[in-house]
Amino acid sequence: MTNKSHEADVAFIKALAELLRENDLTELQVKRAYAEDDSLNVRVSRATQQMIAAPVQVAAAPAVAAAPAAPAPASVNDDPSNHPGAVTSPMVGTIYMQAEPGTPAFVSVGAQVNEGDTLLIVEAMKTMNHIPAPRSGKVTRIMVEDGSTVEFGAPLVIIE
Repeated sequence: MTNKSHEADVAFIKALAELLRENDLTELQVKRAYAEDDSLNVRVSRATQQMIAAPVQVAAAPAVAAAPAAPAPASVNDDPSNHPGAVTSPMVGTIYMQAEPGTPAFVSVGAQVNEGDTLLIVEAMKTMNHIPAPRSGKVTRIMVEDGSTVEFGAPLVIIE
């Protein structure tokens, strides 16, 4: 029976890895309870090329921007998540810039927001999570696009 249980666990873990790959997730954690004192805890994770490629794309932008003049934006563009006004994603999910299709976006570049205003929505597991502005200020950059996926901790918006 132990061998049969082991084979089922291996098949379960392989299915989780496939689910991770098919849905372009970076991490998945599941607890499977068999009996009161018997359970299986599985955490499957992988590094994504999105996470690796993002700094390369951002680093390339300052080289082009440096030709016109300003070295100051290059330091801000190196890693947007380190910007003091960066609002980061609290979860993995899909970005929605408006409440429903056809309605205006919650924010745009240059918009003035107050603390608590909805900046965008992150959908995770069919739940719409409104992301509030942590402080009042002006939206200077929007780092994500409507319908794109986002990782935990990824910069979404910069408020100055």
